[in-house]
Amino acid sequence: MITIVDYGMGNLRSVQKGFEKVGCTAAITSDPSEIRKATKLVLPGVGAFEDAMEELRRLHMVGPILEVIEQGKPFLGICLGLQLLFDTSYENGTHQGLGVLPGEVVKFQLPADYSVPHMGWNQLAIRRRPPLLDAIADETYVYFVHSYYVVPQDAAVVATETDYGLSFCSMVWRDNVVACQFHPEKSQADGLKMLRNFAELA
Repeated sequence: MITIVDYGMGNLRSVQKGFEKVGCTAAITSDPSEIRKATKLVLPGVGAFEDAMEELRRLHMVGPILEVIEQGKPFLGICLGLQLLFDTSYENGTHQGLGVLPGEVVKFQLPADYSVPHMGWNQLAIRRRPPLLDAIADETYVYFVHSYYVVPQDAAVVATETDYGLSFCSMVWRDNVVACQFHPEKSQADGLKMLRNFAELA
């Protein structure tokens, strides 16, 4: 069963509908015991890093999420769900994340002709190819909405980069963990193919 974590922040239904479009059942839950029982876990998210971490702690989800990852079960982070995997975010202060991957979350500092948030379609430059990107071409366009991006301490976890005034990490991959800054559920056929690839992981 694909389980989508509901901590009150994120486009949960659109992620669920994305899986349904590719013929896969995905359950939305805020129950820590259901998270622990997940065979595949999705952490979506839209909003502020600090608020998200506060809700994950308040709802006693941090431990179950980390357990699922440590057990080697397939894990997909989307947008804020990518950023939360890292040690520290500098969004409106300094805030501690889940600490799954070493690194930071920082705000775009770009020339005036670039708008922030980075919103719309942009390309993926594939550096390493996780199973999520099976049958996805290099330079595929996907849909972004974000003002902050991740800076992994270990460059080996970078799966894709995207150019928006600078080259930033738009997907990470380490073992059973894959997470993307863009929204596959909003990225039309290629995004839905990624969701199918995730659903088919063993």
